[in-house]
Amino acid sequence: MTFLAGHAIEIVGLVLGLFYLYFEYHASTWVWLFSLLMPMVSMVVYFDAGLYADFSINIYYLLASAYGLVKWRGTKRKKGVEISHISTPTALCSTGVMLIIWLAIYVLLHNFTNSTVPVMDALTTAVSIVGTWMLARKYIEQWIAWILVDAVCVGLYIYKDIPFYAALYAIYTVVAIFGYRKWRRLMSAQA
Repeated sequence: MTFLAGHAIEIVGLVLGLFYLYFEYHASTWVWLFSLLMPMVSMVVYFDAGLYADFSINIYYLLASAYGLVKWRGTKRKKGVEISHISTPTALCSTGVMLIIWLAIYVLLHNFTNSTVPVMDALTTAVSIVGTWMLARKYIEQWIAWILVDAVCVGLYIYKDIPFYAALYAIYTVVAIFGYRKWRRLMSAQA
């Protein structure tokens, strides 16, 4: 089997991820279509690599995508959310929730799976859960969560021999930095 054939599903995920990133960067509602498709592909990649928390979070991503779509589009009675800053109390609460989720996932991975990377797998999953919620609320600080997750995932995916996802997350890291700046400009234009 050739290298590309051995990573075909990963390549599909890479392409879907690039579309997702493009639409997230531009704060387009289309991000949620790719947010529905990419987890379906990623679940296969992560399960095969033994990244069980990353596998599981994709179930959450499917559900969060529906929530995000509703929040961003709004309803006939209520306009969709605009880009804003997260409040300090909400940020502190979100950080606390993330730490609790990280610990809980770590304990599960360490005690009930054969994961070779329970600390990092749990960390990226916990921050991703909170980051996805922040994205659905259009908090600009969601980009900071993604910079952390994406940078850690590059090393994690290289270690777990999923190179196309490592490349995707390297791109995500760079674009997340620019995305934060872009959303700052978009937020200023809303005012």
